[in-house]
Amino acid sequence: MLAFGEDPVAALRARLEQDRQSLRFDKAYGYLPAILDALHIPVESQMAVFSKTSIQSLRIEPSNPRVLFFNDSVTVGWVRGGFIELAAQNPGGGIHFYALRQRPDEPIRNREDCVNCHKSGTTQLRSATVAPDGAPANALDTDSRTPFDKLWGGWYVTGSSVPPVHKGNAVFDQQARREIKPVLDPKFSLANSSDVVALMVFAHQMRMWNLLAHPDNINELVDSLLFIDEPPLPGPIRGDSGFTENFSSAGPRDRAGRALRQLDLDRRLMRYPCSYTIYSETFDALPAETKAAIYQRMWTVLSGQDASTRYEKLSRADRRAVIEILRDTKKDLPAYFQVQ
Repeated sequence: MLAFGEDPVAALRARLEQDRQSLRFDKAYGYLPAILDALHIPVESQMAVFSKTSIQSLRIEPSNPRVLFFNDSVTVGWVRGGFIELAAQNPGGGIHFYALRQRPDEPIRNREDCVNCHKSGTTQLRSATVAPDGAPANALDTDSRTPFDKLWGGWYVTGSSVPPVHKGNAVFDQQARREIKPVLDPKFSLANSSDVVALMVFAHQMRMWNLLAHPDNINELVDSLLFIDEPPLPGPIRGDSGFTENFSSAGPRDRAGRALRQLDLDRRLMRYPCSYTIYSETFDALPAETKAAIYQRMWTVLSGQDASTRYEKLSRADRRAVIEILRDTKKDLPAYFQVQ
């Protein structure tokens, strides 16, 4: 359990300093394997982006992509020849950014200049039209509301989608699209995947991170929690890294064995339309009045009190399942959450 205002990266740094220890330094990957292990971030979450849309853009190109890894509270990025970037969800404190240079005995440092790109401490995934050298144009900020066919320009995508309609695995040479095969050499990646399911989950999680860091619009936050603006998948998607199994096995389950981390992947991302980020320490650290307003709005939607067409996509079965799962797994859920 993190202290208020402390995130997992800050906690790790404090432990290392207190115990006068350093992370293991690998000849090939530097601190990357050790930092993932210390922060409990699965290698299966690896995603690879080859567009020059990072502070380390000069090093990034299709033959040398930047790899990202994540769990529920931390994202780690690295490109061969560069330093490790970290973004951590801080309960009560928004999103904090750090850097770890790839030199022995180097400490984890705060990285203040990250907010030059991550305005107001937010994080975004960008889909862009990318030239053969990785230079982006027409960049679009994307999240879980973005239609499938507009996702992942400048990203490698592995796994399968039916039909395979997205902007990944391609560069544009004089406006002509040219398909490229994912380049995931062991020299600059820990796995041979940039898993389509991990990419989908990450897009949702980043939007929730931003909304929880700035919970100003309760209706917008609740709509994202309940996947109201999520477009339908064009067909089934399947990952290839083991991320699906790893992700789905975690998290609390109700008495019927159901969990908010169970994936659908045929019609939509999640089997039950309520975000697993409701279990995060950042959600729990929200001011009492903010949480009360979120729960009240969730109940207004789930109970059907708001009968507007906007919420017609939530079936009676979905609403009932979400209420039942939350009643069994969310300790501070208000008593008025009752199956109708």
